[in-house]
Amino acid sequence: MRAKGSGARARGARGPAAGLRTLHLDTFSGIAGNMFLGALLDLGLPRKRLEEGLSGLGVEFALRVRRVQRGALAARYVDVRVPGAAVRRGTHLHDHATGSRPRAGKAHRHDGKAHRHDGKAQAQDGRSYKQITALLRKARLDTEVRQRALAIFELLARAEAKVHGVSLEKVHFHEVGAVDAIVDVSGAALGLSLLGIERVTASPVALGSGQVHTAHGLLPLPAPATLELLRGVPTVPAHVEWETVTPTGAAILKQMVESFGALPAMTVEKVGLGAGNDREGPLPNVLRAVLGRASAAGADRVSLLETNLDDLVPEHFDYLMERLFEAGALDVSLQHLQMKKNRPGYLIRVLARPSDRVSLAGILFTESTAIGVRVTESDRIVLEREERRVDTPWGRLRVKRVRDPEGRVSVSAEYEDCKRAARRHGVALREVVRVAEQAGRELG
Repeated sequence: MRAKGSGARARGARGPAAGLRTLHLDTFSGIAGNMFLGALLDLGLPRKRLEEGLSGLGVEFALRVRRVQRGALAARYVDVRVPGAAVRRGTHLHDHATGSRPRAGKAHRHDGKAHRHDGKAQAQDGRSYKQITALLRKARLDTEVRQRALAIFELLARAEAKVHGVSLEKVHFHEVGAVDAIVDVSGAALGLSLLGIERVTASPVALGSGQVHTAHGLLPLPAPATLELLRGVPTVPAHVEWETVTPTGAAILKQMVESFGALPAMTVEKVGLGAGNDREGPLPNVLRAVLGRASAAGADRVSLLETNLDDLVPEHFDYLMERLFEAGALDVSLQHLQMKKNRPGYLIRVLARPSDRVSLAGILFTESTAIGVRVTESDRIVLEREERRVDTPWGRLRVKRVRDPEGRVSVSAEYEDCKRAARRHGVALREVVRVAEQAGRELG
């Protein structure tokens, strides 16, 4: 999702040819709020401007930022310190990494942040979701930053409310955790604005496994609220037994990230690393952030398969096309030809990934009268697109979102999905298409 205010200013200053200022998050070891903030600082976010902006929150805290080593990588580690806050000794809390009891005087930590799940501490010293939203609404923040921070907190609170079966009004954060989250979330929103980031993408999110002891009892990892927030987000196993993604990190991803996948076509300008706790694992426990300029147009290489036919029954084309698409064809087209001896015929063209050309040629041989297939490879320039599912009164339907070089998004509904919904519910096809496309436009 682009930061609308800063994005508009940046486009006006640079012109359309420079490309969108894009941040890609490589979440191979997950994400937490402080890891995201550390990565932004490592990218060049001025710490002084960040602290000046966060001073408008009206809460007492201090940022401790230092360079640390995580495996073979140097990264920036951020810790939010709350004056006067103390962690009690002798708690029953357990460490997320192994499930073992921590040393005396240590609460279990979420990637560098001490969080207590002690019910008494929450009741006596905490802030409710309602209090936090009130604090953000009166804070001295730019409108864009405030709205983004409120949206992230709403996602976080709704997830907590759902998994614990309580209303939003009863969602509660204890004092240290509340200030931690407020600073992380507001800092993330402010950092995006200060860096002029217009678009955020991310890799599939690596999730750890295991168990954690909380005031709610023994719970599995990923934490229930984290998993609730990650609904619809691509994930991969991290192959570690500790918490890689915190609820705050998941909420930041859910609100900010426009699409998940590989590093998009872009001109890389800077790379930043935000550190989590020092954990043993196959990869360093860091969040890698890549900042650059990305055009909405990308490039790849495709194979074009062609064959001329003059003796295939036309009504069989439908089945042939279905088989080709099922096997991975990117596009299939038919063109009328006038062939030798004045016989009418057809040119079949199949656009495919180079790795699929042999299997698709096999289908042409099996399902048509082709005895030869021409194959050529070409460079292709394509606009960025993604397929999403949207909720409609007639169920979840697929839409395709395409971004042009100016950053504008166009949406088209999947015809087959809309046709089935229209028939099943007895509504006009054009109405189903209109509602689905409107929902697709509202996704971003």
